[in-house]
Amino acid sequence: MTTTADPEATTRPLRRPASVGGLDILSLLVVLLVLTPVGGLVYFAVQGSGDLWPHLLRNVIPTALWTSLLLLAGVGVMVAAIGVGAAWLIAGYVFPGRRILEWALLLPLSVPTYILAYAYLDVMHPVGPVQTALRALFGLDSPQDLWFPEIRSLGGAIFLLGFVLYPYVYLPARALFMMQSPTVIEVARTLGSGPARTFLTVALPLARPAIAVGTSLALMEALNDIGASEFLGVRTLTVAIYTTWVTRSSIEGAAQIALLMLIVVFALVVVERIGRRHQRFVGRGGRQHQAAPVHLAGGRAALACLACVAPVAIGFMVPTAYLVVEAARRIRAFGLPADLGTWVANSVTSALAATLVAVAVGLVVAYTARFSRARWSGALVRLSGIGYTVPGTVLAVGLLIPMTSLDNAVDGAARSLLGLSTGLLLTGSGAALVLAYVVRFLAISSGGIEAGLAKISPSLDSAARCLGAGHVRLLGRIHAPMLRPAITAAALLVFVDCMKELPITLLLRPFNFETLATHVYGEAARGTYEDGAVAALMIVIVGLAPIILLARTSFRGGDRGPG
Repeated sequence: MTTTADPEATTRPLRRPASVGGLDILSLLVVLLVLTPVGGLVYFAVQGSGDLWPHLLRNVIPTALWTSLLLLAGVGVMVAAIGVGAAWLIAGYVFPGRRILEWALLLPLSVPTYILAYAYLDVMHPVGPVQTALRALFGLDSPQDLWFPEIRSLGGAIFLLGFVLYPYVYLPARALFMMQSPTVIEVARTLGSGPARTFLTVALPLARPAIAVGTSLALMEALNDIGASEFLGVRTLTVAIYTTWVTRSSIEGAAQIALLMLIVVFALVVVERIGRRHQRFVGRGGRQHQAAPVHLAGGRAALACLACVAPVAIGFMVPTAYLVVEAARRIRAFGLPADLGTWVANSVTSALAATLVAVAVGLVVAYTARFSRARWSGALVRLSGIGYTVPGTVLAVGLLIPMTSLDNAVDGAARSLLGLSTGLLLTGSGAALVLAYVVRFLAISSGGIEAGLAKISPSLDSAARCLGAGHVRLLGRIHAPMLRPAITAAALLVFVDCMKELPITLLLRPFNFETLATHVYGEAARGTYEDGAVAALMIVIVGLAPIILLARTSFRGGDRGPG
């Protein structure tokens, strides 16, 4: 009697029976941690804010909600237009500077939104370099004699955020344009379809899933922003949460606004999912040739180059040049700030601690996705990354009550058993900051590690498990060496995001705990922009690390053609 071997038997990992294991329990604990802020928000909100709530409902929330929606609509249009346009030019045309611009278009990601606003507020000030040069050009003496667009406005916020967040759309759109079947594009060209018609009727519809995902990520970042919005005088929900908590000392009122903001975030996620629920894209297989890019010359080449240079210049070159000049001027006049070492140490210490915890927890989540056979393991993995969609202000407000409750419980136990007070171990300490960072950026860690695991053949897992290796030994002897690039990349991205994070740091930092980000925020709030230039420049330099990593991994090995 002969038996037929299952051809997939050697490609599937050897898994345990469908039962709840240690990985599932650990992942469940991770999900409970991630969902804790939501429970904290509900607890605070139901306490009520007394006489403040009618005032918030009448004077604050309608304006903040409407402003936030207008901001999201404007930023969405901006990032989609800039990101898709740049991606199509890079993917489909050859023009001077194309090779450099392909990766340079990612550079604005290294500039946090609050630093971009910080720089442009000084650059575009009536006595700043731009308006001063224009008055000199037209022979005007007074700033009142020159009309200039007001950067401190909703329009200014949309403009600046659009030019710093468009890479979220550019990167996936470019990748999908490169993956599209060359046959489709060439057939459209053969049938007489011009460049514009080919783009609108063929390439753009196929790229809608990538555009939707990239735009939603950009909108999440815009909604999370607090520094740029406050500097530019835009009263969004995020700013309303911060001012209600800090200025009005009402955590309950802040929680009520935060719950409303959470509804807006979930609405964005639902709209994005509904918008692409029937969208499917099948990339070309094998080693098919790419569609031949169109060579541009003369005025068209110059326009294409200018269209790609403008976002880089506005989103990266101008603010970075400003920071370099102001930092050099500050150092020449006064030397390095006396507390710079403290700011750097605080930023690096908190970011490094959060990175180590996030990577360790990310490994648990990624291993659960690979090995668990529990029916609800997939839901656990998806829920563990929900913290990335929750704005930092919402996380900070929601985490406060659980941490306070735990601190009080520990202190009460210590008083009754040992006769001493432990004080606040989490609340108002660096531990609260690290915990919030981990919840916020866990999706980056687990997603990167899970992508690395997907490249490891399941047959290696099966062989090791047949030889008696458990999860710990499998990780240490086989997966860890092979996952080193993925873990390094994930750790780098988490570290840099923690270094740049402003809302969480502002709301949960310990007393007198200053980081690079909070120092920049404080100087900008006081209007002393030049004093924060050194710290801001250091944040931008640190932010370049993931951009270099993205450029190396995203643009490696492709046939880019001339240009």
